[in-house]
Amino acid sequence: MFIEFAKNYSDSLTSFSPYPPASDRNAYENLSEDLKTQIIKEGERYLNYSYPSLPITVFMSFLRTGNRVDFENIYFARRYAFNALVMAECVEYKGRFLDDIINGVFTICEESAWQLPPHNSYKRGGANELLPDPETPVLDLFACETGALLSVCYYLLKDALNTVHPFINKRILSEISRRIVTPYLTMHFWWMGNGDEPMCNWTVWCVQNCLLTIFLTDQPDEIKEKAFHQSLKSIDCFLKDYGEDGCCDEGAQYYHHAGLCLFNAMEVLNGITNHFFAPLYQNPKIRNIASYIQNVHVSGPYFLNFADCSPVAGRCSAREYLFAKRIQNPDMMRFAATDFKESEEKLLSGEINLFYHLQHLFTYDEMMHYSTTSPVSYPDLYYQSVGLFIARDNRFVLAAKAGDNNDSHNHNDTGSITVYQDGKPLLIDLGVETYCAKTFSDKRYEIWTMQSSYHNLPAINGYMQLPGAAYKATDVHPFFSHDTCSITMDLAAAYPKEAGLLSYIRTVTLRKNHVITLEDHWTLAPSCSHKNSVILSLMTYEKPSLHPDSIQIGTLSTITISTTGSSAFVSSGSASLPISSLSSIVSMEEIPITDARLQTAWKHSIHRILLTPPGNQIKLTILPLA
Repeated sequence: MFIEFAKNYSDSLTSFSPYPPASDRNAYENLSEDLKTQIIKEGERYLNYSYPSLPITVFMSFLRTGNRVDFENIYFARRYAFNALVMAECVEYKGRFLDDIINGVFTICEESAWQLPPHNSYKRGGANELLPDPETPVLDLFACETGALLSVCYYLLKDALNTVHPFINKRILSEISRRIVTPYLTMHFWWMGNGDEPMCNWTVWCVQNCLLTIFLTDQPDEIKEKAFHQSLKSIDCFLKDYGEDGCCDEGAQYYHHAGLCLFNAMEVLNGITNHFFAPLYQNPKIRNIASYIQNVHVSGPYFLNFADCSPVAGRCSAREYLFAKRIQNPDMMRFAATDFKESEEKLLSGEINLFYHLQHLFTYDEMMHYSTTSPVSYPDLYYQSVGLFIARDNRFVLAAKAGDNNDSHNHNDTGSITVYQDGKPLLIDLGVETYCAKTFSDKRYEIWTMQSSYHNLPAINGYMQLPGAAYKATDVHPFFSHDTCSITMDLAAAYPKEAGLLSYIRTVTLRKNHVITLEDHWTLAPSCSHKNSVILSLMTYEKPSLHPDSIQIGTLSTITISTTGSSAFVSSGSASLPISSLSSIVSMEEIPITDARLQTAWKHSIHRILLTPPGNQIKLTILPLA
């Protein structure tokens, strides 16, 4: 798409000047006084800041122990402080924060490596090195982020830093040339794209930051030209793996590093070509990629999630709003502005990308004044490329994940459902624990949160689902009307042959403003019929309680249960499970949430309901309590 479109571009490339440098005092003086006060206050937290030591043994500990968090906590703390100081100096511009910024520049420039330890390899899936090679830098996500961070600082404060000493800017330019520009233009890293090799968020995330690094600094024309063409190739490689419907197979949290990084890569390309690429914002695929985040929003901080994505995927800020503005979608602009206004966080203090802070600073007033009186519209839809079904009414938001178990950041979750009621989680998808060495190893599916039995799915004769493209839903049939939305799928192929499944038909239905039903019926191979062990897991946030005729989920809903059929070979029947027998097929367990990453979404224990139906069918009916 981008390479083909660029064939008609023949002008020279310009530098990238998206927002005024700090020396343009009129631009900064006209910004919101409230926001400027908050930014200066945040910067003052780091006056006389002592950047924490980052011993190389902490880098080494990833391969030695699997721990990546200790390194990342120090690494990111340095950058959070640096961003706050740079933004405060840009707003105030009295030199009060400069010494701490200069300390930050040299601290970051003196790091042995800018890549994270888990990414310290030169081939996709290759073995990690214990130590970084200073002569051959690795361009990973955060090396590229760091290059962009220093380049944005240079762009904003070049004049002020020169008044202290010209060697500060010289050091910045030297380090980004050695660590980013040269390897970007002379080496091949997997995320750059190569034929049919699958890409993920890494591609546009790294491309965005390499473009920022090169075009916000004083690079020769030949470097700009080479980087320009390299970026177009990589963006096309990224887009080839996206469905035309724009669904992010990594989930809402990763949209911030996929769809929104595509957006900022386009912003740079438009900035250096006098908006030559602006027509591509109206390309249907680009528009669909942009609007995905609105379509998977539930309410407040919650988003429909799957794979490694958290249900608390991050509130909207300037990037979502500006992407919506570029594709001329006022409904999405209203969604982004509404979500931002509802957020308690107005400074992006947990964001290490300095360009996002700059973008946010100059979009803040527009977002705050954008009219949000009209309600945001949320469609019912089916994302065929990933198999994501979404249906809504006045109380429920229902999602079902068809597709396969080969998503980026995959969990074995084919067929799982998620339900929210009144904006609160009812049947949940947990997300993922803190990343460690095991997370992206051949032992990934030993981690409980990755397993199908900790999603809203059955285990069949002791077998859970397996990972890979072959383990998928088949015969998928979504249906939408004004009063009923449903999806039917066969989950048998998601399980190993040893499970003995001939079919496992799941139908999930939302009868609008009334009820949700989940109906499963299955057929086992004759060799496994004597086992007939189906254990259906339901994951809840609110505590469930067992009643004579139902399961109550906190203060939200009741789930009534019926089963039909008396053996694996009964395909029809009208005998419902006796009420007195409900307790015989239900057990419950509480799972404490102790992991720091999971605790960002789940503030207390979650709960697991285990249902063991006696026949070959089960129907769950979810009704609100009030």
